[in-house]
Amino acid sequence: MLMIPMSRFVSYWAESQGDRVAIYHEGETISWRELESATNRLARVYESMGVGQDDFVTIALPNGIEFFLSTIATWKVGATPQPVSAKLPQFERDQIVEVGNPKLVTGVEEGAHPGRKTLPVGFAIDDSIDDRPLPARVAHSWKAMTSGGSTGRPKLIVSTQGAIWDLDADRLQSRIGGSMLIPGPLYHNGPFIWGFSALFRGNQVTVTTRFDAEQTLSLVESQKVDIVYMVPTMMQRIWNLPEAVRTRYDLSTLETLWHLAAPCPAWLKEAFINWLGADVIWELYGGTEGQGGTVITGEEWLKHRGSVGKPNATCEMIIVDEDGQRLPANEIGEVYMRPKTGPGSTYRYIGAEPKAIEGGFESIGDMGYFDEDGYLYLADRQTDMILSGGANIYPAEVEAAIDSCPGVRSSAVIGLPHEDLGNFVHAIVDTPDGVTEEMLLAHLSERLVRYKIPRTIEFSEEPLRDDAGKVRRKALREERLQN
Repeated sequence: MLMIPMSRFVSYWAESQGDRVAIYHEGETISWRELESATNRLARVYESMGVGQDDFVTIALPNGIEFFLSTIATWKVGATPQPVSAKLPQFERDQIVEVGNPKLVTGVEEGAHPGRKTLPVGFAIDDSIDDRPLPARVAHSWKAMTSGGSTGRPKLIVSTQGAIWDLDADRLQSRIGGSMLIPGPLYHNGPFIWGFSALFRGNQVTVTTRFDAEQTLSLVESQKVDIVYMVPTMMQRIWNLPEAVRTRYDLSTLETLWHLAAPCPAWLKEAFINWLGADVIWELYGGTEGQGGTVITGEEWLKHRGSVGKPNATCEMIIVDEDGQRLPANEIGEVYMRPKTGPGSTYRYIGAEPKAIEGGFESIGDMGYFDEDGYLYLADRQTDMILSGGANIYPAEVEAAIDSCPGVRSSAVIGLPHEDLGNFVHAIVDTPDGVTEEMLLAHLSERLVRYKIPRTIEFSEEPLRDDAGKVRRKALREERLQN
């Protein structure tokens, strides 16, 4: 074991590979030595703004080198990074800031959050600031991720793991001094973990501003990438490229392709296995909360087609019915899990409570079953949460934004199938006062990040909630699937 505080891992690699590229973004690079110098200076800026031990720093920066600088500087002052989308409307970011109460918000203009310290995108670090190493500090939580809430309000999922990493631990098949590609948004839990876990092990990390199918293949070739993070939507867009384009690039350095965050169609997974090799394709299932999960290799999947793997050795997983009773193999129920270190040992919520049953088992809302060999297969979700393009969207959050529009009486938001995204957001809106689609979309653009805004809107003249205020999302979805 080689345990290194996250506040010191850059200096560790700067000593042995100082001139090697640490981060590549759209043609811009920063070496390990430059990364160490810049983050030491930026950490001192954060200290001067009052950021200290175990404070939150909300990072609203787009994908790029600056995102990494802000996160690493946060660890260097003993604080916890709390990333959010750079595209969040002010209304939605205000809610997250209210829940998290950060000491600093980066990536926003001065005055964006009155009474709080802020730094803008493109903040220039003064070269005269001391760039020597700071005293080693370790935050009690290495990350605090944002999630939409089932109540319509955001919540934070705060890791209980301290800001320290075992550089010898091959957690995600990354190798020492390798090359990883992250074509997804860094504020999401998966890209954040994959990107930084690779950086911790001295990898060059290549990140893109946004996903582009052909660019992804080009970067694997040019940056000699050996490990890449994807979601099924990315895989499908790559597969939809003309075969002459898809096979144009040299992918011989690629050793591992991880996919997660959403169910992968069996045909698509098999296509990638046939194309890149079963030993290259790895899948992970689990939640940001980290109570437990599964991993399956391509070779295993071919023997257990459709499975997401066996529970990890660090957790226990059960399938239960509506009464909370455990179900035998091959019977579908709700998936519950708990870490062997005990409930609450991997995370804590701010702004929500876990869905738990007796024994400390918790659910993240998935349905599934185990086969006789102990492999997990997922079915439809128990919750109303919509998985779209690998992103989690809570209907209640979108409905709250819709219902705040003048003239709307009630609304219901459901997910409908989409070939590329898996699902898309569809809104059914009760508007007796004649709200138009243009008026509603303009209202929502000020309150929701773009991927949460409904792609289709259906207007209704009937109330969508019963006298108890309940909405029948499941029935509404089934009705539209039958039409």
